[in-house]
Amino acid sequence: MILDRNLKWNVIVYYTWKSMLYYLLLSVVVYLFHDYYEVLQLHLPFSTLTALSTALAIFLGFKNSNAYERWWEARQIWGQLVNSSRSWARQVITMIIPADPQNAELVKKLQHRMVYRHLAFVHGLRVFLRKPKAYNNTRQEEIFEETNEYSDTVAFLSPEEYEAFWHKNNPPNYLLNVQGDDLRMAFERGWLSDYRFVQLEQTLVEFNNIQGRSERIKNTPFPRQYSFFSRVFVFIHASLLPFVFVEEIGWASIPVSVIISFVFLCLDLVGERMEDPFENRLEDVPLTQLSLAIETNLKEHWGDKNFPQPKDLKQGIML
Repeated sequence: MILDRNLKWNVIVYYTWKSMLYYLLLSVVVYLFHDYYEVLQLHLPFSTLTALSTALAIFLGFKNSNAYERWWEARQIWGQLVNSSRSWARQVITMIIPADPQNAELVKKLQHRMVYRHLAFVHGLRVFLRKPKAYNNTRQEEIFEETNEYSDTVAFLSPEEYEAFWHKNNPPNYLLNVQGDDLRMAFERGWLSDYRFVQLEQTLVEFNNIQGRSERIKNTPFPRQYSFFSRVFVFIHASLLPFVFVEEIGWASIPVSVIISFVFLCLDLVGERMEDPFENRLEDVPLTQLSLAIETNLKEHWGDKNFPQPKDLKQGIML
């Protein structure tokens, strides 16, 4: 997620230079052929471009609005994960009570295991959601990427659990199932009453819902017709601009055409790069920072002062 109000120009240029080079070369060629060599007399009326610009602006606005809704829903889902994680730690610590004081140490170990296993679930869900899908590949190498490995969960699981966890087809869901097994064990030993068991099980169900909602966004691409036609329309619009302005303003058509094309290109890129919020890109929901925030909150609740170090912001970007 980008935090700085002013975007860095090196980042902007990195993602736009290929298109901008095309706009510049096209404008220069049209000017040279029309005014300098006088071999091309093709001129389009300004009204033609006005109609196209208006239609394109409406189309891009509609696409970007829907792309932002997907991004904001993803952020809300992970905001709910933050809240539910805090509730889970509190419930595990306060509701699992040994019926016999001699079992206090066993209960303490169980509570620690369940709280820290949840941290593995949070980090594991982050990694799981950021795994690349072939249909989301834009063939654009990212300027910033966060490491995305299940090894981030090693510190929160036993060696046996970790070995079973990372081999699963759906590792986060596996951890929720193991949490359910521990709840059942605590209930059978009398450490949980019926009511408290139901309350903790409902929180686990909430984690299932959070994961399912995240997977729905991840596994359901933004309608491709919006992305495809927006790129086509921006390309057509940029290609026509020099032919509209060259007759009216001569050499000045070069910077004017490039600037207007840049505006529509950026509008298109804003929506395109925001429509898939779990792709480990600089505009995505900051899953790493949210995961570290949850880890800090739960460790503090448990009394563990070994908080994770916050990630350095790279040029005002939170990953």
